[in-house]
Amino acid sequence: MSWNQVASVLMGFVLFASACAAEDPTPTESALQIFAGVPADIDPSARYLIYLHGAIIETAGVRPTHPRFGIYEYEKILSTFADRGFVVISEARPAGTDGMLYAATVADQVRELLAAGVPPDHVTTLGFSKGGGIAIAASSMLANDDVNFIFMAACSPWLDSHPETVARGRLLSLRESSDELFSSCEGLFERSPNPHDNVEIVLHLGGGHGAFYRPRPEWIGPAVEWASRE
Repeated sequence: MSWNQVASVLMGFVLFASACAAEDPTPTESALQIFAGVPADIDPSARYLIYLHGAIIETAGVRPTHPRFGIYEYEKILSTFADRGFVVISEARPAGTDGMLYAATVADQVRELLAAGVPPDHVTTLGFSKGGGIAIAASSMLANDDVNFIFMAACSPWLDSHPETVARGRLLSLRESSDELFSSCEGLFERSPNPHDNVEIVLHLGGGHGAFYRPRPEWIGPAVEWASRE
């Protein structure tokens, strides 16, 4: 092949790349399944997952780095659940969000989905750390024993000072054995009027509280399984 022919081929690649770059990027399929709030068009046959993030995102943005636990891959976690077939509802809360007030918002989101015909076992609220506390409060406010809730690294002594908080629903607790900040949810489960549908799984991933900072299959798997039950 002559130099002129090579140059012609290279110029063709350049023109093709330029044309592609000029086009608007097409959203990925998973991105189309992620919403900041309840979508305007609710599909009663879909499965919905409300993800409530940890407190660090309120102050440090959607991809923060903790000096001990590393990068919190919030958006990758959302995409992972969307790729598993869920319609994901999640927003980055503003700094200083009042957990109880936000829990009322979450309870209203669940009620909106149920009112639109989504079966309660097709709705899951999953909360991590501060988000887990919000999820616990939302489950108490909602008081629906058929809705799924997943609490990740969520139970701590704050519950002792809130005896009025009684978690309701199909409850799964995921906690990391090396987490020094949060402990078992067994005490919370003892308050539940439906103790036969409450499960706690203890993981041994290492990394302490940061075990849930990334979409690791060891916790994504049980969460997806719980949210997919009939």
